[in-house]
Amino acid sequence: MMNTQHHHQQHNLTGIVLMCIGVAALCINDALAKTLMDYYSPIQIIFLRNVIALPFAVILALKMGGTHALRSHRIGVHFLRGFIWITATVLFFTSIHHLGLAEATAIAFVAPLFITALSALFIARVGWRRWLAVVVGFIGVLVIVRPGGATFDPVLLLPVATAFTYALLMLSARFVDTRESMWTLLLYLSTTSAILTGLIVVFFWMPVRAEDIWLFIAIALFGTGGMTLITQAFRVADAPTVAPFDYTALIWATGLGWFFWGETPDVLTFIGAAIITASGLFVIFRERRIAKN
Repeated sequence: MMNTQHHHQQHNLTGIVLMCIGVAALCINDALAKTLMDYYSPIQIIFLRNVIALPFAVILALKMGGTHALRSHRIGVHFLRGFIWITATVLFFTSIHHLGLAEATAIAFVAPLFITALSALFIARVGWRRWLAVVVGFIGVLVIVRPGGATFDPVLLLPVATAFTYALLMLSARFVDTRESMWTLLLYLSTTSAILTGLIVVFFWMPVRAEDIWLFIAIALFGTGGMTLITQAFRVADAPTVAPFDYTALIWATGLGWFFWGETPDVLTFIGAAIITASGLFVIFRERRIAKN
């Protein structure tokens, strides 16, 4: 009994470490995208990132899931998810081009609250406590965005749109065939994104400068590596245990934004981020408690 409990704790610790490293990698991915956005369009960045990452995604899928991971039973659903993923990424890359990295990241963390709200409307019943957390979380967004105030910028709505689109992506996983593994989902997300952006990238193409080649390679490696580590974290540990560590992205985003661009969020942004984080964590722990009952 003690040995089993020890192994369970070890798996959870491993999952937490993988989650934190994966989140850090995705924040570096975002910082690289913010740098590249000075010269390239989001479509070109997404296209090159996925084309470079695709061979690694295939190798990873084969290693972790075997040849079965290469097969899809509902290819149309994957193309739909690829389109949603592209939309979410374009919205977020555009937002971090105009906003501070920490500011955009904090607002985008309302995604779990959107998932809860959409689930309540279309999938399952949500209790009043989680609805209250959703409302409080969106109050946190209002604190940061400050609509109607002198400092209001419509660009602040882009991370909100990102969060909503990301919530749709997460919920769309329900339509994926249950025979398909997480590795199949990751592989087809990269594949369909590369194909769909490849159809239109010619309209956005800018010649790739020699000094930027390593940035595109880095964004492919950090983006793919981050998603892989986070996926593996949820495989080896309990989801409610590792999910809260997704919010460590706020620390990384703040640090990277300050180090590279001298960005310092104002007090209201910190307050709004704290409210959003607290609401998201409440939803996670509430769902964990309900799952145990």
